[in-house]
Amino acid sequence: MSWHSADMCNAYEQHVRWVEYTQMMQDLELGIPTQQTELDLPQSDMVRINDMAPVMRAAGNGVELAQMNFSFPPGRPKGGPVFNFRSEGRDFSKSRRCLIPASGFFEYVGTKYPKTQYRFTLTGAPFLAIAGLWREAEGNHPVSFTMLTTSPGPDIAPYHDRQVVVLRPEDWAAWLYLTKPQSELLRPLPEGTLDVEMVREGAK
Repeated sequence: MSWHSADMCNAYEQHVRWVEYTQMMQDLELGIPTQQTELDLPQSDMVRINDMAPVMRAAGNGVELAQMNFSFPPGRPKGGPVFNFRSEGRDFSKSRRCLIPASGFFEYVGTKYPKTQYRFTLTGAPFLAIAGLWREAEGNHPVSFTMLTTSPGPDIAPYHDRQVVVLRPEDWAAWLYLTKPQSELLRPLPEGTLDVEMVREGAK
C-alpha cells in the first residue's frame, strides 16, 4: 500500500449545489435515489482529513450519495490516515470505487508556513469529481473514502509532483462501473483542463 503525507491533496471545497448535481446526473442519464435531497450534499468551505463528506457510489443502475469519513484508518501501527492512494500499477476491478464531488481542490506550495495555497477547478464545468475508493466501517472507524493519485498533468506539474485523479463528467459512470480500461481513466487530464488561482500567498 502506498500513501502520501499531508503535502498532497488533503483538503478540498464542497460548494456543489443540489440543482447543479441533479442537472448533471440528468445530463449523464444517471439515476438518483428518489429519497435523496440537498441534505445529502452538505456544503463546506474546506473538507479536511477525518471530516465527514458526501461521496458518490454505484447504486443499482444509478448513483447515490453517501456520507463518509475522509481517509481510511492507518494501514500500520503508528501510521497516519490514508487520504491519498497511489493508482499506478494497481487493479481496482474488485475494489469499492467512488467519486468525490468537489467545487475545487487545494494544493500547497512552499517550505515555510503558512504555505501558498492554490485552488484548482474544472474548466467550463460547475464542479468536478475525484476518483476514489471507499470502505465499510471498521471497528471504531466509520465508513470512509480515500482519493486516488497519479503523476501530475501539465496544469498541476508547476505546483506539485503528484495529483489527485480528476475525472471528466463523461467518465464518472465508467469509473463507478469500470466500463473503460483503468489506464484510460486514471491519468492526468490535458493542459488547460484545470483552472488555477492563488487563494493565499505564503510566507516569504
